[in-house]
Formats: sequence, C-alpha cells, structure tokens
Amino acid sequence: MAHAFAIREAQRRLAESGGGYEIVHRSPGLELGVYVLVAPEADRQQPHSDDEIYIGLEGTGVLEVGDESVPMEVGKAIFVEAGVEHRFTAYEQLAVLVIFERALG
Repeated sequence: MAHAFAIREAQRRLAESGGGYEIVHRSPGLELGVYVLVAPEADRQQPHSDDEIYIGLEGTGVLEVGDESVPMEVGKAIFVEAGVEHRFTAYEQLAVLVIFERALG
C-alpha cells in the first residue's frame, strides 16, 4: 500500500508558527516527521530511545552529537544513535526531515 506525505506543507505550517515538530507518518517500526527551528529559539530536544536520521530540507546549521560538530545543509543526511545527546546550533531557520526507527513491541 502506498502513502503520500505532505512534507512541504508541514514545513510551511511549522515555519509560519515559529517552528516545531510534526509527525507526517507513523507505522509499526517507523516515524517520519518534519522539524523546523527558527532562531533565536533554541533546540531543546533530549536524547531519544530510538535511532534516527535527519535529512536537510532548508537552511543550514550544525548538529552537535556528543563531542562532534556535524554541518547540516539541504540534501545532507546525518545518523544519530539512540540515547546520544544531540542538538542543532548555528541556524537562522532550519528544516529537517526526521526518520525514527521505532522499536516494535
């Protein structure tokens, strides 16, 4: 079965409201969301219990992962292991697609 995702529409809604996170798909083992950050609002996310991948949709920034600083840009993908401290910094407006591998059970 196919399912279309309204990524750009979610991104637009979040940007207009000052940022945030919106789930665009959830199924067993998978969550797909759009995360928009608008400066000066800080990224306050906490470590997650599932592995995740961020894919740049708009803007630039830096993903601080543990002691590493990884530049984020449109089209780039970054993997973050479950339980690892991470947050975005150095952005004006940043939009990313977030893919979570959700544990089954």
